[in-house]
Amino acid sequence: MAEVVLGYWERPSRLPGAVVWTNTNVSGAAALPVLPDGCMDLLWSNGKLLVAGPDTRAYMADGAPGTGWIGIRFAPGSAPALLGVPAHELRDKRVELADLWPAAAVRRLAEQVGAAADQTGALEAIALRRAYDIEPPDPVLRRIVGALDAGWSVAATAEAAGLGARVLHRRSLAAFGYGPKTLARILRLQRALAVARSGVPLADTAFRTGFADQAHLARDVRELAGMPLSELLARS
Repeated sequence: MAEVVLGYWERPSRLPGAVVWTNTNVSGAAALPVLPDGCMDLLWSNGKLLVAGPDTRAYMADGAPGTGWIGIRFAPGSAPALLGVPAHELRDKRVELADLWPAAAVRRLAEQVGAAADQTGALEAIALRRAYDIEPPDPVLRRIVGALDAGWSVAATAEAAGLGARVLHRRSLAAFGYGPKTLARILRLQRALAVARSGVPLADTAFRTGFADQAHLARDVRELAGMPLSELLARS
């Protein structure tokens, strides 16, 4: 993948809400876990197309130094319609796209990406063509994500979305891979990490992002990221 520089790079996708990214493992660099974020990804690496389902815990990517990855990270709730599979069926999984789509078609797509001069653009084109052929995601999913990301309770989110609690849970499983409480917890973690990485003291970070205190923030980071908060921030 000659176009990919060592390390991580991303840009906004032409598909609304999505991000196109590349990553090449660097020899000697400390590995960073892939943290839960409510998203799903379409991936290309070593000639294969894969799908990363929604994570409930940190994922450590395999691969020797120099291994390259290209991905398109879909906005929370938008990937299941594109892929044709409920998100909860892929929770905490990495599967080949050929397990979800006809194998012959996936093989042709993988060959097209591999042969392209702009491989990120070729992968993005797969998602764009698919999005053109299906109905757009239900706008209520964006309202659910927006409310939970703003720190609203599950009950308030359900009311704002015009859904009962049970329907909200069922819709969340299909769209995000887990229920609204888990999604809220994951989104809160991402907010906290963004604030902490900007240099805000951890006690203030916890207060600003909806944690009871710094100890609560530390527990959630250890459970979801698999390492202490101080180590995660140092690696970042």
